[in-house]
Amino acid sequence: MAADPVLAETIAGIQRSLGGDLDHIAVERAVVGLFFTGVKLDSGIAGASATPLRSIPEAVCCPSSAMAMPFPGKLRGRRARELLKETEAASGLRRAVGVATMNALAAMCWERRATPDVALLSGVDAYDAAAIQPGEHVVVVGAFVPFLKALKRAGQPFTVLEMDAAPLKPDELVYFRPAEQARQVVPHADVVLITGTTLLNDTLDNLLALCRPNARVVMVGPTVGLYPDAFLRRGVDVLGGVRVTAPDAFLDVLAEGGSGYHFFGRSAEKVVLVRQTRMVASCAA
Repeated sequence: MAADPVLAETIAGIQRSLGGDLDHIAVERAVVGLFFTGVKLDSGIAGASATPLRSIPEAVCCPSSAMAMPFPGKLRGRRARELLKETEAASGLRRAVGVATMNALAAMCWERRATPDVALLSGVDAYDAAAIQPGEHVVVVGAFVPFLKALKRAGQPFTVLEMDAAPLKPDELVYFRPAEQARQVVPHADVVLITGTTLLNDTLDNLLALCRPNARVVMVGPTVGLYPDAFLRRGVDVLGGVRVTAPDAFLDVLAEGGSGYHFFGRSAEKVVLVRQTRMVASCAA
């Protein structure tokens, strides 16, 4: 199975950035938690990904789950370059480990070379960075609860594209459209808010191609890393992700079934990468 084109392009950029150093970087620790997956490299830098439990039908019994996740007890010491290949895996669990490894390496790249014309803002929420204006129609791809709450509070017109309506509350069902209607919905959006889990289910590249050139596009979630080049080339304006500040404490929380409520402000922080031209436009508005 081939990697998502955005993932493949991001990995190629990371490999160019790190060069021969990549051959010597290994995994020190990895945790596949209920909500998040985390990988710490022997360089001391960690990365994260969402754990796509809802999309994993094989995670229902021990024999099939073992096929989906074949390396428990065998990750420590594995080369990071080798684990990057897991972004091509059919299993969502294996892909999450690959993406978390990729995001740890992306954080290393950012420390070496910040991306030109992109600002990194710490402690900023991606929803606020989107600077949604009254009356603009918003399409949310994936039932990202914080965004839905904020949109409802603001009385903002919006549509939710989801594969499954189950995560939505009764008052949110009126905004629901099935994911297969993306071609009818996304091109009409002024603002498109996309969850990073689209990187795990091979839908991101097609979704970005549907966005209007003048639409503001925001990617958000722990699956979004600090190597934005492939996203920027496809029209993304804001990337909201997670920067791990205390890797061991962060992985401890994941191992105990923790979520963002448990690690933000303690072992990780919200960060956004914003295209500089987008910031200028927001200030002008």
